[in-house]
Amino acid sequence: MVGGGAAGLHAALEAAQRGAQVVLVSRKPLSESASFWAQGGLAGAVAPDDSPARHAEDTINAGRAACRASAVSILVDAAPGQINLLIEREVAFDREPDGSLSLGLEGGHSARRIVHVGGSETGRAITQTLAGLTAKTPAISVREGVSALALWSQGSRCHGVITDRGAICAPATVLATGGAAALWQRTTNPWGAIGAGSVLAAAAGADLADLELCQFHPTALALPGNPRDGALITEAIRGEGAALVDRAGRRFTDELAPRDQVSGAILDRIDADGAGSVGLDLRGIDLDHFATVKRTLAEAGLDPSLGPIPVAPAAHYTMGGIKVDLDAQSSLPGLFAVGECSCTGLHGANRLASNSLSECFVFGSRAAAAADRRSQPADPTAPLPNFRFVPPMAATREAVWKYAGPRRRADQLERLLEDPYPLAAMIARAALERRESRGPHRRVDAPRIASEFDGVHLVRRPDGEIVRERWT
Repeated sequence: MVGGGAAGLHAALEAAQRGAQVVLVSRKPLSESASFWAQGGLAGAVAPDDSPARHAEDTINAGRAACRASAVSILVDAAPGQINLLIEREVAFDREPDGSLSLGLEGGHSARRIVHVGGSETGRAITQTLAGLTAKTPAISVREGVSALALWSQGSRCHGVITDRGAICAPATVLATGGAAALWQRTTNPWGAIGAGSVLAAAAGADLADLELCQFHPTALALPGNPRDGALITEAIRGEGAALVDRAGRRFTDELAPRDQVSGAILDRIDADGAGSVGLDLRGIDLDHFATVKRTLAEAGLDPSLGPIPVAPAAHYTMGGIKVDLDAQSSLPGLFAVGECSCTGLHGANRLASNSLSECFVFGSRAAAAADRRSQPADPTAPLPNFRFVPPMAATREAVWKYAGPRRRADQLERLLEDPYPLAAMIARAALERRESRGPHRRVDAPRIASEFDGVHLVRRPDGEIVRERWT
């Protein structure tokens, strides 16, 4: 298991429960994963007036005609059970006075179905709980401060992982390395979210998919030069009434529309106002219910009682990653991927808020079951690859934001094709291939949705070829 966030911890626990001996490798301490900092919650149809079918409809609508219907069905049917499992594992979700789960509303959802801990402390609470359980599980060996440098593969099968502390041979290798949104200079993510899993998998001979699809969160602090620039202001706070306003203090969009729509409206308003941001009016919001937001604003030196705070879109979540089937198996035998580093097709072209943590648990369980069922003995005598992972330089982050940011053009994307970091060039190549504007992928030179891309996933083969696939 490579990665110590929610997906990796959960899959490790599930695999251990099935009798597997698990080695969990984490480059950073478990308290520094992207999951730890996640402010959003888990989406699941647990309310009496909600249903999986309704959750599925919202997911598909947000996905802009690109969701894999079978993955959506699996998620919405299994999410309530995963919430119950976390409750059994003593995750203390917020409750109403009568003891029922307190359910939040976020953009794109037609019902209150988001469970949180401490309003905006969900990632911290879940990761701490799972990390504690992992430490108590004898079948799981946690190796913090260990970096994966390559997958043990010559292109036909994965036999384990090569780390900076030596090689680990395993019949099944699960990548849970997180996403790649920190490849964009302006990001809500911790700086380690550089798509390492995708780079490792591609070098080992696995297919990738949908690399051009990165979601830009509408409300990240816009404070150039301030250390808190890009800090996430959770969508849940808009679900409780926070308003987006222009320079004149007027609302200009539906704050609870899907994220691509809200981000687009903000970018248009920034252009119209000639400003670098719009305002998020938090007056009237009880910030004691959003401890992370309250702490972030204080650290940034902002007093939300004095007026709207400045926000603008920032790279937040990558829908693309390692292509996997519905059991999280990649195209490379022996290799699985879960969480944001994977691409199941669930999110389509635009992730519905709070489906990501639900995906970690639903598909993490499926990965553990499939690895147990499908794995074959690894070959400890297999030759080691020559490839070793090298992280991107600051210039790559600057270039990805400049040339593959919220608005894109072919001539700019072409400048990324020679970037030394492999994933930056792969993103540009896929973005050039998707000659349309869909979800957060907005091509200034191709501003309309092209029906030929309905349901299409752009798959990058190990030889670099990009092919179009429709997944059932």
